[in-house]
Amino acid sequence: MAAINETHDPALRSWVETANDPATDFPIQNLPFGVFSRAGVEPRVGVAIGDQILDVSACLEANLLESDAAFAAAEACRSTTLNGLMAADRLSVSGLRLELSRLLRDEESGGPGARVGSSLLVPMTEARMHVPADIGDYTDFYASIDHATNIGKMFRPDNPLLPNYRHVPIGYHGRASSIVASGATVRRPLGQTKPADAESPVFGPSKLLDYEAEVGFYIAGGNRRGEPIPIARAEEHIFGFCLVNDWSARDIQAWEYQPLGPFLAKNFATTVSPWVVTSEALAPFRAPARARGADEPAPLPYLSSAGNEEEGGLALTLDVLLLTERMRAEGAEPYRLSRGSLTDMYWTPAQMVAHHASNGCNLRPGDLLASGTVSGSSEDSRGCLMELTSRGAKPIALPNGEERRFLHDGDEVVLRGCCRRTGFVSIGFGDCHGVVEPAVEKSY
Repeated sequence: MAAINETHDPALRSWVETANDPATDFPIQNLPFGVFSRAGVEPRVGVAIGDQILDVSACLEANLLESDAAFAAAEACRSTTLNGLMAADRLSVSGLRLELSRLLRDEESGGPGARVGSSLLVPMTEARMHVPADIGDYTDFYASIDHATNIGKMFRPDNPLLPNYRHVPIGYHGRASSIVASGATVRRPLGQTKPADAESPVFGPSKLLDYEAEVGFYIAGGNRRGEPIPIARAEEHIFGFCLVNDWSARDIQAWEYQPLGPFLAKNFATTVSPWVVTSEALAPFRAPARARGADEPAPLPYLSSAGNEEEGGLALTLDVLLLTERMRAEGAEPYRLSRGSLTDMYWTPAQMVAHHASNGCNLRPGDLLASGTVSGSSEDSRGCLMELTSRGAKPIALPNGEERRFLHDGDEVVLRGCCRRTGFVSIGFGDCHGVVEPAVEKSY
């Protein structure tokens, strides 16, 4: 696990004034990495600070980095993706984060103050954010036992959990090519479905479009093919975390998923938040893994370690908000549908990494793993409409009189994540949002 150090000091303040606002996602204690561009300029690696972006390459060009470790990591940032930085030595990445923290501190915090120059900064309002890595592979897990139970009850009321769930982290291989950055529109997919009252399947727009609120994490240093990653070292292979919306067409999924699982119902779009919050930034917010009940099996040895039990969880709160087309027109605020916590997950990120590589599968820097839907035991903590509305049987009443069973065209789904702990400055992840566009029907 990353150690708590001077970059986490709650007394630190930045010369970027907006970074000192208690409401910001990006105080100086955070410093997440992302990839941004301006009109006519190639994408560059930056760090979020308040409502600004610090251009890492500009820091290099201005000779503002002193240590060899920071310089090496910054050199890896001379790219249009974060893959090089994700592959870099952990001490180098930590060294870069430390020097950027010192560079951004105000004079009272021992930093240089604003005299280092605003030319290093780009306002977020002037930047376009990109998917931060060239994602070679994407795996989506099913790590919430509450989500698995809630979904299972809809189809197997007497036996909602399959026999393997408490023994093995379940996942499927997703589609990396359709991962999009926050803000990209999502077109309602076409697909084959089988209405309950129909003799044969039909082809057309999905009528049961849903979101899934998830947390993702990017792989840092990978492993050689054929060589598993021990659970005690799995955290070393996690570069940082983001928010993920695994858009899902439930009617397509119901017809196609047996016997091989998700396919076209989930591979048309996956939205990720553009900022990657490093594992080091999250060190103060580690939490115990979810405790196993007396009637539950202990994880097999390859999925068990004292460190994972003590700090394998993450105290991350995940909110899901909905803004309908009518609400936008009326100037209304988004309506919060649910609030979940990653501490409720049955399997930890380290267990997912260790299991993924346990058969010798080679993970590579920039690969994305996602938690699966983050849901808790209470009704207001359920992370998708399938759960919240009991497969559409209990519609959600919105404040303006509208109701939702599943998503309508024009609906915008917004995910927001935050880590809080007494004695430390709260840090956020930035919005992960997308608007549903109507399907484009064609004759075949």
